[in-house]
Amino acid sequence: MKRSGGFTLMEVLAALALLALLLVGVYSGVRTATHTVRSGSAAIERLDKVRSAQQFLRRELAQAMAQPIGRDTYGDDLFFKGTVHELQFVAPLPGYLGKLGPQLQTLALVGNGHGGQRLEISFAPPRSSASPRNQPSAALGKPVVLLDDVRQGSFSFRGRDRQGEVGNWSTTWPDGRLLPSLVRIDLQLAGTDYWPQLQAPLRVDPAANQGAPNPLQGINMRSLGR
Repeated sequence: MKRSGGFTLMEVLAALALLALLLVGVYSGVRTATHTVRSGSAAIERLDKVRSAQQFLRRELAQAMAQPIGRDTYGDDLFFKGTVHELQFVAPLPGYLGKLGPQLQTLALVGNGHGGQRLEISFAPPRSSASPRNQPSAALGKPVVLLDDVRQGSFSFRGRDRQGEVGNWSTTWPDGRLLPSLVRIDLQLAGTDYWPQLQAPLRVDPAANQGAPNPLQGINMRSLGR
């Protein structure tokens, strides 16, 4: 008898096995490509956040104003507060937010609950001359997170003495009646992310000081360690 045409069971199984291997290869390639795209997008997004945070901080510090943020025990106005993990100053907000006028800005490094830190900023109306000495201004909403997943970080400050000579960097600004010349923000980010060291000059508007002595001058920083 003449044999009818077709495929044997072994041939069909072999074809199915080859098709399965092909599909596995295609799936692995698609998965790898998707993971690469996601990783690249996350890296670009992280880089954009770092760049935006640096631009924002540089702009706001450059516009710092000699407006009081509080008073000391002697009743003197304080214009700046600076510690290793927090700083306060008054500056106008950018863009359409500037309609709110100058704001008391508090930049802080706080714990993120995962063993690291986050860099956040909060805003509040500046103090008025009638405000009680130790009563803080009410914050405008919740703090805004500029960067998360910070391994460690610090703020440091530099000023000039009465002779105009530049002093050493210090992690504490010793006299809030004066403004520093430079603010440095050092951060170590998680993973391979990189934070370029930020050194921002403070360019104080002379008109904002209302005839008071220049708050950038008059402090001896030589005795402070690096």
